[in-house]
Amino acid sequence: MSLDASAVVLVSGGLDSATVLAMARAEGWSCHALSFDYGQRHKAELEAARRVAQAGGAATHRVVSLGLGEIGGSALTDAAIDVPEAGGEGIPVTYVPARNTVFLAVALGLAEVTGSTDIFIGVNAVDYSGYPDCRPAFIMAFEQLANLATKAGVEGANFRVHAPLIELSKADIIRRGTELGVDYSLTVTCYQADEEGRACGHCDACKLRRDGFRSAGLSDVTRYIPG
Repeated sequence: MSLDASAVVLVSGGLDSATVLAMARAEGWSCHALSFDYGQRHKAELEAARRVAQAGGAATHRVVSLGLGEIGGSALTDAAIDVPEAGGEGIPVTYVPARNTVFLAVALGLAEVTGSTDIFIGVNAVDYSGYPDCRPAFIMAFEQLANLATKAGVEGANFRVHAPLIELSKADIIRRGTELGVDYSLTVTCYQADEEGRACGHCDACKLRRDGFRSAGLSDVTRYIPG
């Protein structure tokens, strides 16, 4: 890797993306952090993304507005759909239609603009909620698309999509991030956090996070809503 090698890192403000940013930085990448205001229920995760990008040493941080809330179809973008507190069969209502496809497409555009050939995303296929866009097959397919659909790819840029957490348990992710000095108190993972970024403690995201800290043998630094 050259000394000026840069990468685009998707930073949501959650535990996983904070870990991915730390991993990319540890590998020597200069990181362009990218976050999205896509119509999600709360803005606390965007504030968390700003904190994570700054604390994680990102070279730049952009927040791009997307209108995914205008198409709805998810409990995370449509207030009329309740966030479930227990998992069920099939793909849950917290799945946001085409979210990672859209996010990666914008990241790919930014990669072309910044001269980056590498994109990092914190998807996970082990401790996840059944989302189809968190699977290795999806990442592989998008990487192929990236090299077919862009000027830089056609000219030989060889884009790569990195998903370093894709086969790790939540506990393993937390252990790795802790080794790299990630301050998880800066992050927001909850599907329905309040305006202060405090977690509900009941949704699937909260349960996975809490169980991850417990399994890792580490203190849970999450701020929860009292009660």
